[in-house]
Amino acid sequence: MKKKIVFCICLLLVTTLLLAFLQALTMPKYMSSAKEGALIAEYYRETPDHDVLFVGDCEVYEGITPPTLWEEYGITSYIRGSAQQLTWQSYYLLEETLKYETPKVVVFNVLALKYGEPQDEAYNRMTLDGMKLSATKLRAIKASMTEEESFASYLFPLLRFHSRWKELGQEDLTYLFHRDTVSHNGYLMQTEVRGGKAEILPSPLADYTLPAASMEYLDKMRELCAEKGIAFVLMKAPTNDWKYHWFDEWDAQIVAYAAEHGLRYYNFIPLADEIGIDWSTDTYDAGVHLNVFGAEKLTSYLGEILVEECGLESRKTDAALSEIWQKKLDAYYAERNEGKDY
Repeated sequence: MKKKIVFCICLLLVTTLLLAFLQALTMPKYMSSAKEGALIAEYYRETPDHDVLFVGDCEVYEGITPPTLWEEYGITSYIRGSAQQLTWQSYYLLEETLKYETPKVVVFNVLALKYGEPQDEAYNRMTLDGMKLSATKLRAIKASMTEEESFASYLFPLLRFHSRWKELGQEDLTYLFHRDTVSHNGYLMQTEVRGGKAEILPSPLADYTLPAASMEYLDKMRELCAEKGIAFVLMKAPTNDWKYHWFDEWDAQIVAYAAEHGLRYYNFIPLADEIGIDWSTDTYDAGVHLNVFGAEKLTSYLGEILVEECGLESRKTDAALSEIWQKKLDAYYAERNEGKDY
């Protein structure tokens, strides 16, 4: 009888290990392409000691450069951004991150407020699969799933990715048990220069009311920050493309919301010239997103706001912290000078 019990336990362990191995093997690695899929998981390798936390979509993880905030202002920061990060995902990422640290300021980019429903599994995966398993992650999954997705496939990604065995390559073996660092405190660098200017006006909308679901989670973020004594700041990154146009009617609603709740809101679109953005040189995709040169300008401008209006102070007198960030700066400039982009 004891032998049978031991055998069953061993069989269960071997089966569990095999399934875990297969899951690790078949899951996308996001190392050579779609590197934004690696951003969420990278946070857990970081020492949680940041003055500012950014949450939001590509407009923050490609528009804000934490090394610049440190170099120019002595401010430590991290971006918990991901591709098409929806407002409820931002909330749950914020909720999770505040279990690890309490920043002085949280900055949320408002573009995602236009989405009131789950959008796309591929983008969901880039946000949710990288989160550590927790009650917060489970709630994020439930809020984010499209009708075609299954809850079980997020708990056990092998159910979703088992068919990838046909596509497996050297990258899947190389990064089976580890990942390279692809970002700079959540910033995904783009060095390509491809200028552009929006020539097509967006079509008018039948209804400009921002969805109730997204506004509900904006409230949740605001309330969570208030509970923790964190300043909650809203921003809209500059862009010059009709596909992601930020309508004045949407902006008016955020202006009113910020005024009602005593929040700071900065729409950087009309401030692009003042910031110094040159749409012929500071974008890598014809005005949709900033490249590293534009991101540095936006970050420098925002850093002054964080100091003068949010009261953040330089921490460069901390020798240990300065040593850590000097290494980050060295890595940042090495990539910048190499001209690598994704």
